[in-house]
Amino acid sequence: MGDRPVTAVPDTEIRTLLAVLNGQRRHVLGILDGLDADALNKPVLPSGWSCLGLVQHLALDVERFWFRAVFVGDENVIDTLDDTEDAWEVASDTPAADILHQYRTETELADAVVTAATADAPLAWWPHHLFGEPHLHTLRDVLLHVITETACHAGHLDAARELIDGRRWLVLTLVEGLTQKSATPSPLGTSRDPRGAGRPAGKGLSRNPDGRTG
Repeated sequence: MGDRPVTAVPDTEIRTLLAVLNGQRRHVLGILDGLDADALNKPVLPSGWSCLGLVQHLALDVERFWFRAVFVGDENVIDTLDDTEDAWEVASDTPAADILHQYRTETELADAVVTAATADAPLAWWPHHLFGEPHLHTLRDVLLHVITETACHAGHLDAARELIDGRRWLVLTLVEGLTQKSATPSPLGTSRDPRGAGRPAGKGLSRNPDGRTG
């Protein structure tokens, strides 16, 4: 942990990792699109968390914590980490729009510090009281950790959204024996990507609502 190299133009590795992370961030917000405040605050799984609580967790415990506290070592952020007792719990009088805006803001603040550094840049601070000895050591490690956690929680939101109103983010359909991945979120999974036609099973292209394929 120490001084970090600063770069004016993000290197290829940083750009690639950030592009993957941004895809997962879009998933988080996209699967919630169209839900009203009641649905966003309603627990639908036995563990009791709400979609809005999960987004607040991502904003405070993931984006803010790993990038601005651990990587940058921002004393103001570190000093306020305990101000929120449980990020998963959202006050009943908090507007849903405020939580979603907070998440977008934290991702923008994170991007600002990530794009100004190199992948091998060391971490400025480590929460020994939470995790013991460091198991992450560079910005690369943190980015991979945040990508994994965000993707995991995006999947949790997928499950919650399907239970709420049947909408799905990415759907597999069978057409004449061929497996296709559908891009457009659909309550019943009936939308199809015609470019998957004629491809071997499991090789169809997938499309997300933002138009990206993969």
